[in-house]
Amino acid sequence: MDLSFWLPLFFAGAMGLALLIYVLLDGYDLGIGVLLPFASDDEKDLMIGSIGPFWDANETWIVLGVGILLIAFPQAHGIVLTALYLPVTIMLMGLILRGVAFDFRVKAGDARKGMWNALFAAGSLIASAAQGWMLGAYITGLRDDTTGLLFSALIAVTLPALYVLLGSAWLLIKTDGVLFEKAIRWGRNALLPMGLCLLLVSVATPLVSSVIADKWFTLPNAIGLLPIPLITATAYAGLVWLFNSPVILRSGYGWLIFAALTVICVMASIGLGYSLFPEIIIGRLDLWEAAAATESLLFIFWGTVITLPAILGYTFFIYRVFRGKATALSYD
Repeated sequence: MDLSFWLPLFFAGAMGLALLIYVLLDGYDLGIGVLLPFASDDEKDLMIGSIGPFWDANETWIVLGVGILLIAFPQAHGIVLTALYLPVTIMLMGLILRGVAFDFRVKAGDARKGMWNALFAAGSLIASAAQGWMLGAYITGLRDDTTGLLFSALIAVTLPALYVLLGSAWLLIKTDGVLFEKAIRWGRNALLPMGLCLLLVSVATPLVSSVIADKWFTLPNAIGLLPIPLITATAYAGLVWLFNSPVILRSGYGWLIFAALTVICVMASIGLGYSLFPEIIIGRLDLWEAAAATESLLFIFWGTVITLPAILGYTFFIYRVFRGKATALSYD
């Protein structure tokens, strides 16, 4: 077995899996943060309570993904983090603000609770938009021209809309009553902007990258890749139908919303992975050029083989323990 060939592929797959899980899991709690200003005081407590046991664990996945990038692909890590220094800093500031506000909104007392709720929402929106900007910049090969900046701005709008939908879906799973009805309305309102942005991104991506355009619009590739947009469109149509069928959602099938969004995210990840492969930075580095020495990759391979299942197991465990409807967060 040629380890110098297979190990970079393994770490690229592990990194992609970690970031996909991060988008799904931390995406919904970021979305709930963005939705917080539209809820009453009691509903805010319940919304925070619905993510309370999970949100720290959800952020573990981005740490794992960036850690793999640093250790397995140090050259790419240096280029990416240098080019994205400002949006990474803004994202971290947003995540830190969320963490501080999460605790202080209760501990600071009623007089300051409204301020910390607003800061939690602001931190969520800042982190979401910064992540979208970084994704857009990465897809364009870290270009800093007008086209690259406009595309990054487009993704910066798209990703928060996706997170709002994920947050609404989570509330449909974890709540009932008035907040449940509001979650249906919030999700329905976010559905069209997310769909339009997703369509624009799909159209714009091959326009901003000739490399990606060649991969998608040449035969026989175009035929083989046809299931990706078809499955995505079907999942989106399912979302439209479900959000306009509240009786079905009230019957306990709200989880179908989250399932459909998961399908869309998985299809987007597969499409992005195909678009980039074998490069890790378009036009600059491929996986094997960016990879660390084979001996180093083999050493950290065993750590990853242990760590990745451990984090997966812990994630499944906490979601099983805290399954069911949420209750308001309390420090008593």
